[in-house]
Amino acid sequence: MIKTGNPVISIYTEMTPNPETMKFVANKLLYPGKSIDFPDESFAGPSPLAKELFAFPFIRSIFIASNFVTLTKTADTEDWQDVIPPIKQFLKEYIENGGPIVNEEEAEKVKKEATNLVLADDDDVVKRIKELLDNYVRPAVEMDGGAIQFRSYEDGIVNLMLQGSCSGCPSSMITLKAGIEGMMKRMIPEVKEVVAEAE
Repeated sequence: MIKTGNPVISIYTEMTPNPETMKFVANKLLYPGKSIDFPDESFAGPSPLAKELFAFPFIRSIFIASNFVTLTKTADTEDWQDVIPPIKQFLKEYIENGGPIVNEEEAEKVKKEATNLVLADDDDVVKRIKELLDNYVRPAVEMDGGAIQFRSYEDGIVNLMLQGSCSGCPSSMITLKAGIEGMMKRMIPEVKEVVAEAE
């Protein structure tokens, strides 16, 4: 039952480059300006929404961002077309009823030290890397239902963490090497290589 005064929520799906991953986009902000990755059910504690979604037996991992949820299914699961309708219906009702998305206090406790925010003690190269990630990489990667977080920079090597649809996607390594590494080497001469850190 829809409470009066609540906007009607619509959910649409978008394919991602990863065939096991589907992006579910809402017409409402879910986690404004932030993202959080749940590589498996054991990480779902901070998100009531993720806990509920993991009740679907075919869900392997969940990524929640500003206005979308990226779901990765187990490889042996039936076709996406068979499971999209119940997920869309669940998300629509959950959001319309004001279900909690992420408990921020819990999320802060478990979030890794990965951040693209420029910190006061970042050196010049790290600042430029983070700005490039935020301005050029993040918008494109979010369109594909994922995120790339800065982990570290040392001796010319940039270490990034792939999340959402990027994690485990066959084409993400091509994007990382051909796209991101190429751009970083051109724009930040100190960068020699870009590598992905496994979850």
